[in-house]
Amino acid sequence: MSNSSGKKVGQILDTSSAYWKSCAIHAGVKLDIFTVINDGFCTAKEIAGRIDTDERGTMVLLNALSAMDLLVKENDRYANTMEGKQLLVKGSPDYLGYIILHHHHLVDAWAQLDTAIKTGEAVVSRSHGEEKERESFLMGMFNLAVQNAPRVAEQVPLAGCRRLLDLGGGPGTYAIFFCQKNPGLTATIFDRETTRPFAMKTVKRYNMGDRIDFISGDFTRDPLGKDYDVAWLSQILHSNGPEACQRIIDSTAAALAPGGRILIHEFFLEESLAAPLFPALFSLNMLLNNGTGRSYSFGQITAMLQRAGVRRVERLPFAGPNHSAILAGTL
Repeated sequence: MSNSSGKKVGQILDTSSAYWKSCAIHAGVKLDIFTVINDGFCTAKEIAGRIDTDERGTMVLLNALSAMDLLVKENDRYANTMEGKQLLVKGSPDYLGYIILHHHHLVDAWAQLDTAIKTGEAVVSRSHGEEKERESFLMGMFNLAVQNAPRVAEQVPLAGCRRLLDLGGGPGTYAIFFCQKNPGLTATIFDRETTRPFAMKTVKRYNMGDRIDFISGDFTRDPLGKDYDVAWLSQILHSNGPEACQRIIDSTAAALAPGGRILIHEFFLEESLAAPLFPALFSLNMLLNNGTGRSYSFGQITAMLQRAGVRRVERLPFAGPNHSAILAGTL
């Protein structure tokens, strides 16, 4: 076997077993290990006592998390790394636990990927409870958005805009940061009624209740309102097939005032649809979980915008994690 073939064997095996690492961090977050340790040093026995787990099983997991550089082990005691404390301890402003739990809830579906490929349909596999999964998803979106939103608000000029539509805005993170950056701006979050408690809790946390309101509805079919100066569509088109995406963009354009702007934030594919890696894999996630959604290329979304009468479509300089980018156009 050549050196290059041997290297490829190693890469394939590393990729095939990569879910072991995923499951280890999922378990660490689900069991609140990082939060229990917080800023101290604890033995496996102490941690197991606090989270009511088997001591040996706990020790094996702690060793694995240490090998992943999420914990530090000194003799028989464990502590959080600086990054672990910042990102995995509940109460930290940069906490990522909810999105990690959302990923955990997706594992059952991903284990059935071959079935979804055969049928072309989503698989039914959720077993964690609807409320728990909704909380993890919505607050996970907050976890991610709060990392991006300040930078997005800095890089997206909204001078002169008075009314913003945050379509499918979930907890309203982007609406909050856009309003913080632009004192004359008010915003409306449009999402399903089940999202309202999470959104209003987040809006209240940032003292934005007088500038941000909430309209409940299904943005694939319900009226969105009128005369918005700008519409923000962040990570919602990928949950829909092409025809539904066109309807969403058409209704958004109809809700804008003359000269209004539409901003679309997505994980964009190259025109071949075979790169970059994350958006390509994300299309599989959409196949598994709703059957019709997918990642789109810049060209595909640009064509939809143009059919809706949107002009001067351009890619903004912003570059986010996992190849997220922003397309902007004007009516």
